[in-house]
Amino acid sequence: MTPYRSQAPAGRDGFAQLLHAEWTKLRTVRGWMIGTALAALLIAGLGTLTASGSYSSCMKGSAEVPCPAPVLGPGGEAVRDRFYFVHQPLNGDGTITVRVSSMTGQIRKPDVTPGVRNVVSGVVPWAKAGVMIKKSTRQGDPYAAVMVTGSHGTRMQHNFTEDVAGRPGGVSPQSPRWLRLTRLGDTITGSESPDGRQWIEVGTARLDGLPAQVRIGLFAASPGDVTVSSNTLGGTTSASRFTEATAVMDQVSVRGAGTGGTWKIDDIGVTTGLDGVTPHHPGRLARSGDTFTVTGVGDIAPVTEEGGIERTLTGAMVALIAVIVVAVLFVTAEYRRQLIRTTLLAAPRRGRVLAAKAVVIGAVTFVAALAAAAVTLPVARRIYQGNGIYFLPVGTLTELRVIVGVAAVLAVSAVLALALGVLFRRSAMAVIAAIVAVLVPYVLATASLLPESVSDWLLRITPAAGFAIQQSVTEYPQVISHYAPVAGYYPLPPWAGFAVLCGYAALALALAARRLRRSDV
Repeated sequence: MTPYRSQAPAGRDGFAQLLHAEWTKLRTVRGWMIGTALAALLIAGLGTLTASGSYSSCMKGSAEVPCPAPVLGPGGEAVRDRFYFVHQPLNGDGTITVRVSSMTGQIRKPDVTPGVRNVVSGVVPWAKAGVMIKKSTRQGDPYAAVMVTGSHGTRMQHNFTEDVAGRPGGVSPQSPRWLRLTRLGDTITGSESPDGRQWIEVGTARLDGLPAQVRIGLFAASPGDVTVSSNTLGGTTSASRFTEATAVMDQVSVRGAGTGGTWKIDDIGVTTGLDGVTPHHPGRLARSGDTFTVTGVGDIAPVTEEGGIERTLTGAMVALIAVIVVAVLFVTAEYRRQLIRTTLLAAPRRGRVLAAKAVVIGAVTFVAALAAAAVTLPVARRIYQGNGIYFLPVGTLTELRVIVGVAAVLAVSAVLALALGVLFRRSAMAVIAAIVAVLVPYVLATASLLPESVSDWLLRITPAAGFAIQQSVTEYPQVISHYAPVAGYYPLPPWAGFAVLCGYAALALALAARRLRRSDV
């Protein structure tokens, strides 16, 4: 028997009518609308509830006090600005030149014998020492520096996030390295030389709005030694241990108005011990004539391991379950009640019916999730801050990407679940398949339950890659951190990860359309 085919033209008006019909079905079934509203409430409710129950405090002397807000750099990013600075004033243009002949240090390793500190000699890869021009000694102020490092050769860095490589290799008494910074207005030029005669430019930095008087001098810093270890479940944990770096610098020459006087010393960002007075891990200076031996701890770099604003939207993971259930029932209910025949008789072009269902469920899910995320993120962030927990500052575009991205992940996941509902035609099987495809890989990868290589693999090739769209923390090559899913880092860039999820949804829709066209209902 030849099936009936409508002779009416299938134009834009026809698809609009399909959309209206599918929207009418969705909004008139109370359970589906309740499920969609529940997803939005879960995003908002769990986000604010988690924020309300999270607290953090810091020690000041022997007392607990609210943790201070992070230090902000010139671009508004959270930064670490902790180093030992030997400096003079510079009025206007000027130059500082120095020879670095040695860099040594100490690293605190895990104790072998209980109660006995295990400190070994050595420098971490991003230990740094050299010359710097900084707006003032206030943390977070603009600066430019040219330096030698533990394992990355000569570098020129400025304003915490910018890094330019010079010549590779380390320094020693047999192979010293000369460094020079030159200020001309707001422009700082960094140079290096193997002999003090032939100079090679490393890079330039423009520090807009630099005042006439700045600080110019020598510095040393040494970030923590990050170690990653396996836990009993096969996942990983990380720890950062104390280090310090000591650089020997001589043949110091400073030229410019205001220079030539007494050297001042500042342990920028030093903290105090339990007594609230004694510096904790202070830097130091030892001077013998023209030779300066500068020891510093800490780092001059962006912060990478603090939480991102996506933490405010953790309720979206639970909301995803409600979204999947509604999307599956949106199609399987018609199979169960034998209403799919009526739908296809009214609109015989089956692929268009599936497309209309996908547009409706995706759009409704997106709007509901977007409204919930847009309200939850700023409210939960304010609650966290009130409880002493701060997130890394981000730009407006990044914040919008996180909000819109979370809504988009839920919407595309709903479309994927809808397609699985057509393929399986059984509600339970389709719901389980969608959860296993999207949610389970994410939970396994971010809960430190698997080796990092496996977690990376899961977040590259499964639909869970789509969650990368919510990442707000930047990975910097000049900062060693635990860049792993368990720490909130995804192996794919935000939009690339989201494209993987969209690819799975498109493939599932194509297979569902093929089955819908080729099989009886």
